Amino acid sequence: MAMSENNEKSVRVLAERLAAVRSRVESASARTGRNPGEIRLMAVTKNHGPEIVDAAAAAGIDLVGENRVQEATGKQSQVRASLAWELIGPLQSNKARLAVAHFDRIQTVDREKIARALGRAAEEINRPAVPVLLQVNIGEDPRKAGVSPEGAEALIDQIRSVERLDLQGLMTIPPFSEDPAVARRCFAALRVLRDQLVANTGLSLHELSMGMSGDFDIAVEEGATLIRVGTILFGER
Repeated sequence: MAMSENNEKSVRVLAERLAAVRSRVESASARTGRNPGEIRLMAVTKNHGPEIVDAAAAAGIDLVGENRVQEATGKQSQVRASLAWELIGPLQSNKARLAVAHFDRIQTVDREKIARALGRAAEEINRPAVPVLLQVNIGEDPRKAGVSPEGAEALIDQIRSVERLDLQGLMTIPPFSEDPAVARRCFAALRVLRDQLVANTGLSLHELSMGMSGDFDIAVEEGATLIRVGTILFGER
């Protein structure tokens, strides 16, 4: 099917914005001696329709993040592009089976109940392994989800006891602040916590999902392996 003129324009605009983000990732990596190839970019497509997701794919995106299970599952059937989909929003246990069936990875495991619901769902649909991240409320913000830093190791032990879950790392959302030092402290603290957990558990926990449109440069400088950007690509919605 031929692409409409409007869609072609959308792809061009998104490609330019994506190139600008990648250039900033390269600069942030250079400042800290990192390899920019170690950092993956996720486009957050919540509240955007399937045509925008397809345009993003045409512009070079291969990974998208969605906040709501039902919004994503309704969208996936209309998206033509082949993409990896990850859940980056809160998950209720009664949506676990739907999430396991429709997402490549779930980033928001923050309590034992969710871990066990995911494990049961994977067994029910015969999915061998579900990649997950542990969401940590590293800034201890009462408005944010996530296990406390002090409770992270105990929750990891619980997750390890659940069959069919593959714990790959940590994810966080820092408290909102106009002071970039707040985000930096949170990202650095998550990296330090990850290193402590690796030493204590023997797991690799290689993934650090942190940084969004307003602070991804800082996140890269502090060790992010995955940044989640939406507004900087798609504008306000």
